[in-house]
Amino acid sequence: MTEYRKLRRQNGIVAGVCGGLGAFFGLNAWWFRLAFLILLAPGGLPGFVPYLVLWIVIPRRYPLACRQNN
Repeated sequence: MTEYRKLRRQNGIVAGVCGGLGAFFGLNAWWFRLAFLILLAPGGLPGFVPYLVLWIVIPRRYPLACRQNN
C-alpha cells in the first residue's frame, strides 16, 4: 500500500518550510536550507520570494494533541 504524505511546515528554524519540504521528499532539511541560502546570495529576492510564498501556502503541522481535540 502506498504511503500518503502531506506537505506541512515542521521542524523549522524560521518558519518550518525547509523542514516540511525535507520530510515530504525524504531528504534532510539541511539541503533545502542550503538551496535557499544559495538563492539568497545573488541579491536576496530569488531565495526570499519563493520561501515567503511557500511559508504562506504550506499549512502548519499541528501537534498530535491539537489534532485529537478537534
